[in-house]
This record gives sequence, C-alpha cells and structure tokens, in this order.
Amino acid sequence: MVFNKEISHIYAITPDASLNSILIRWVITKHQISILQYRHKTNNDNIKLKEAYVLRQLCLAHNTLFIINDDINLAKKVHADGVHLGKDDGSIQQARQQLGIDSIIGISCYNDINLAFQAQKQGANYVAFGALFDSKTKPNASYCPLNLITKAKQLLHIPIVGIGGVDLYNQQQAFDAGCDAVAMINTLFKNYH
Repeated sequence: MVFNKEISHIYAITPDASLNSILIRWVITKHQISILQYRHKTNNDNIKLKEAYVLRQLCLAHNTLFIINDDINLAKKVHADGVHLGKDDGSIQQARQQLGIDSIIGISCYNDINLAFQAQKQGANYVAFGALFDSKTKPNASYCPLNLITKAKQLLHIPIVGIGGVDLYNQQQAFDAGCDAVAMINTLFKNYH
C-alpha cells in the first residue's frame, strides 16, 4: 500500500479527552481524514503512550498520516509520521534530529508570516495559521485574517494548514484563501464524546 504523505483536505485533531477510538475511526472514515493529530494534554505518560499507539494502528489501517502534538519523544516512541510544534515545544532541528529526514514537522505560526518563513527555511514540512474564525477550543487565540493566508500562499512553497473555528460550512473560505488543509476539532467530535 502506498501511504499518503500529502498535507491536504481535513486535518483532524483529537479532542483533549480520554481516547474514544470507535469515535475516531468513525470520523476518519466518514470525513475521509487525511491527517490525524493526537492532542491530549494529560500529564500521564503511560496513558499518552497507550492512546498514541492505538491511534497509530488506526491511522495505518486507514492510510491516514499520524501526527503527535508537542511531544517529539512520544512521536519517536510510536513511530508517528511526524510532530506538530508550537512556539514552546522544541525546535525543528531537534525534531529532525530525533525523528529523521522522512518525518513530517509542522509548526504553529499563529498570524505571523515571518515565523512561517523561518520555519520553511529551517526545514518544516508545513505551517499552520490561525485562528481563522472564532475558536471554541482556544477562545483567546490571535485572529489570522484570510488575506494573510493568501499572501503566505504566494510567498511560501510548503503547505499551509488553517486552524481555529474551521468547520464543514466555512472550510471552503479557508481553502479559497490558500489553505492546503484545514484543521478541525469541535465540528468533527463535539456532538459525540
């Protein structure tokens, strides 16, 4: 089987709650999720390892890229396809060193094109901008106007992920502005867990 390595379509982020693998399998199948990011802000490393391992197997079965949020070591332990880093989560160089040249490294750039340029120069595989719309997950997140995505698309040569309040109704606005993929949490999972 040839695995999808493309940053495109819907990029699902797991809810910050105990793992419901049946729900996640259903969402992957129903919405043809191309990328799944594991994001559980628990301090229990054993829970994280077990949940990440279950999700890794699920993603392999569905030809879905598996990304770990914030945790380079966990990504390495479960052989994830990559890691997503925010501003306080370690460097691209550190992630590349630990995970290897084939790993996907994504970087949160909030609403800052300069951060995206730096990330691209340092070898990031994609950048994420947001919040594009009002976000229930991060209500205090900085706003990123869609015209900034359009500008970034003209200047960058790596994929752009739009995040923050993106749902099945407004996702087309994000794609039209230049996003290659859109990240969703609430719209995919909120009514089910």
